[in-house]
Order: sequence, then C-alpha cells, then structure tokens
Amino acid sequence: MCEFCVKHGEGKKWYLQANNYSEDLLNDIRRRKMIENFATDDSAAKSIEKLEKFPNAPKFIQALVRRLVPRKMKKQHYGQVVPIEDIEKIFGFVNSIVRVACFCRHLTIGKEKRYCYGISMGPNGGKFGELMGGLDKSFLSGPDSVGAEIITKEQAIANFHEHEKEGLCHSVWTFQTPFIGGICNCDRADCLAMRCTVTHGVPVMFRAEFIAAADPDKCTGCRQCMRLCQFGAISYSASNKKAVIDRMKCFGCGICRSACIKDAIRLEPRANVPAVANLW
Repeated sequence: MCEFCVKHGEGKKWYLQANNYSEDLLNDIRRRKMIENFATDDSAAKSIEKLEKFPNAPKFIQALVRRLVPRKMKKQHYGQVVPIEDIEKIFGFVNSIVRVACFCRHLTIGKEKRYCYGISMGPNGGKFGELMGGLDKSFLSGPDSVGAEIITKEQAIANFHEHEKEGLCHSVWTFQTPFIGGICNCDRADCLAMRCTVTHGVPVMFRAEFIAAADPDKCTGCRQCMRLCQFGAISYSASNKKAVIDRMKCFGCGICRSACIKDAIRLEPRANVPAVANLW
C-alpha cells in the first residue's frame, strides 16, 4: 500500500475514499486560490523551458531537484496512476464530471485537447466544476474553444476506453493534498508531469497500486502492447518470441491490455510482488 493510502486512505486506496473529493475541502481559501491561479501562473508556462534545460544542469542541482520537487508536489499537486477498473469506481460515487481542455497540451502543442476531467461530489459540476470552467476561459480562446462540458458517467467511461486505445495513461491529481479534483489522460510526448517523472527522473506522478504481468502461454509476440506502453516497460524476446514486462519500469496503468487480443496481460496488486511492493 502506498504512502498516500496510509496518510489519506486509512490503509485503503486513498483515491477511492469519497471524503478526498469532498466539496467541504474547497472551502479552504488557499486551495481555491491555487486552483484559480493554476492556469494563469507564469511559472507554469516556464516549466517547459526548465525541463529542457534540466539534463544540462550540474549533477548536484539535479540531485537537489529530484529530492525537493517531489516533496513539494506531494503537498500541493501530485498524481497517481490509476487503471480503468478503479477509474470506473471513482465515476461510480462522484456526482458530477466536467470535461475540460488539457493545460499540458495547451502548453506543449498549442492545441485544445480535451483529455482532462474535473470530478466533484457536488451536482452540476459542483464548486470545482465552476473553478475548472473558469480555468478554461482563462487560457483558451478562439473559435475552436469549447469550454467546460458537464458529461454523464456513462459518457466519461466510454471516453476513457477510447483514451486507452490511444495509449493514454489515466491518473488522479490533487489540488492541495488530499483533495482530488481531476483525472487526466497522459502520454510522455505531451504531458509535462509524465515527462518530468519518466524522462527526467523527477517524480510528480507515482505508480499505480498494481503491476502488469504477461502470460507467456497466451502471448503470441505480436508486440502491440509495446506500441502503447508510455513507460518503456515492455520489450520483446527474439528467442522466445514473447513480450516481456520489466516490472522495475512498469507503472501499472494497464493500458497495454487494451492492445492485447489474446488477453495475455493482467494486473495484479503491487503488494503481492515483493520486488516492486515498495516501488512507487
């Protein structure tokens, strides 16, 4: 069980605890201010430049960043990978879902891509939906801008299955921990958090409660799972003609399963695999 489950879930999956989505948490002035400034903070726009310069920074600076940034983000705005099964459970108890444009894609590719979802215990989007709608207006403009969309749980689940086919990894995000206000669909090319975590080794997105495993008896070696893996955790054994999952790299998102027509990949609890039980 991860540290977030211990701190914010009483030993259970913290992101399945309804109190972490509570409207009451939005009464905190600091949290509301953070959300209101989220897409307008100039420092966020500079994050791409900082990431590009990071590999050239002195080693002691890199080590310092890798130690301090995760500590800060755990308190303010961090993510955890969540497989589709648990995403559906979250959609089962929240009262409203608001689809909004992705801030990362706005920065990295300059286009509106609606891969982010605000979730709330309040009706009609709740307080958080109102704030998310305001963010949309603050950084998007032009004829192609749609604005925040309130969608049904059924629509959201259908969308997420389509996102899986695109190879996008699902993750929940805090806004002043432990409040969870968003679910994102990330890839390493365009998502700043995933790029920061996987490419540069500065974790702001943490591994799932699960780990992927491949059944060699079912695997035909088609390598379609390799195409979708965002973490570089799947390789191919030329000798055995099978896909091989590197558990030290696997984040347990389960996206690889959506490409496997032989149902050769499964997720199992991370706690059941001693080698990675404490790897987050």
